[in-house]
Amino acid sequence: MPKKLTRREFVQTSTAAGLALGAPAAVFGQAPAVVTNTVKPVVIASNNGNVYKNGGTEVGVAKAFNLMTRGTDVLEALVAGVNLCELDPADTSVGFGGLPNADGIVQLDSCCMHGPTRRAGGVAGLEGVRTPSLVAKAVMDHTDHHLLAGRGAQEFARQMGFTIEDDLNTPTSRRLWLEWKRRIDPEHYLDPKKRGEAMQMAGLSMVRDGLIDPDHYYGTINCDGVNSKGEVCGVTTTSGLAWKIPGRIGDSPILGAGLYVDGDIGAAGSTGRGEANLYNLCSFLVVEQMRMGKSPKDAGMEALGRIEKNTVEKRLLNARGLPSFGINFYVVNKKGEYAGVSMYASTYSVCTENGPQTLNCEALHPGRASD
Repeated sequence: MPKKLTRREFVQTSTAAGLALGAPAAVFGQAPAVVTNTVKPVVIASNNGNVYKNGGTEVGVAKAFNLMTRGTDVLEALVAGVNLCELDPADTSVGFGGLPNADGIVQLDSCCMHGPTRRAGGVAGLEGVRTPSLVAKAVMDHTDHHLLAGRGAQEFARQMGFTIEDDLNTPTSRRLWLEWKRRIDPEHYLDPKKRGEAMQMAGLSMVRDGLIDPDHYYGTINCDGVNSKGEVCGVTTTSGLAWKIPGRIGDSPILGAGLYVDGDIGAAGSTGRGEANLYNLCSFLVVEQMRMGKSPKDAGMEALGRIEKNTVEKRLLNARGLPSFGINFYVVNKKGEYAGVSMYASTYSVCTENGPQTLNCEALHPGRASD
């Protein structure tokens, strides 16, 4: 009479049989091969990531993707990609030739985050160095700090061997600054409210006249990526708001605002009105929303909704009672899923195995910020 199997023996026998059937190339006596799903690598960035080449043949997102997929560390590849925008004098939103502050001085901000090692670095109000993203990475690599600012950041860059230049203006950025100065008529001593309105209206009138790309008035490039191992990193770099008060620091160099990376979840970064992002720490919010299971698109939309809810000052609202400014988020999760979202119609860039592309963002509202 056959021996009766206990429940434990039955489960063990059935499991062993199932493993044997499910391991077609397994060698007897060895554990069956484990099949894992690899991540499809991707690099996502603001739209200037698929525009500027600095005289070369590759745009920023393509350079970053190609380096990353050949084995270069993800953050190193992303920084190399944004360097093209920082060094290209035609991009007036970052680095060399970025639109200067109210005194005509180019002040730069940047931060980077390395998901696998949980490290980060940033610089704020940096003058004289064309590639602030590289200085931010040096802060991460060579110090115990996350953020250096002003003269201290410049002196650190000098100590690290970066060339310090007297002026990062180009003929284009200087010409635009002079045009702005003429429009605000600095000979008049306006009261603070009227002066602030005059400064803003002068800048926006230059956008309407086609002198400044609307995406470049606030400036910035954010670039995030994930490789086939699921390693996530990000970098943001900017010359900041055009004609800003000297010393103004926006969201770009601040962890959790202009950029946030969690190696277990994904990355998010931003361009647009930095003050709105700072108030809500939206890049951190986006990543936390993904942690709770939301898709990159839905997580980004949550941040846009939070900004809209917290924008209550009349001066920041348009005729529809909606925010009168643009802001975008670029989001990727650890699985390689990504999205670009925006308050109003905008575009973003991405590079996959299919090459670099410029895509439309998912907009929270139709129309334009000025409507």
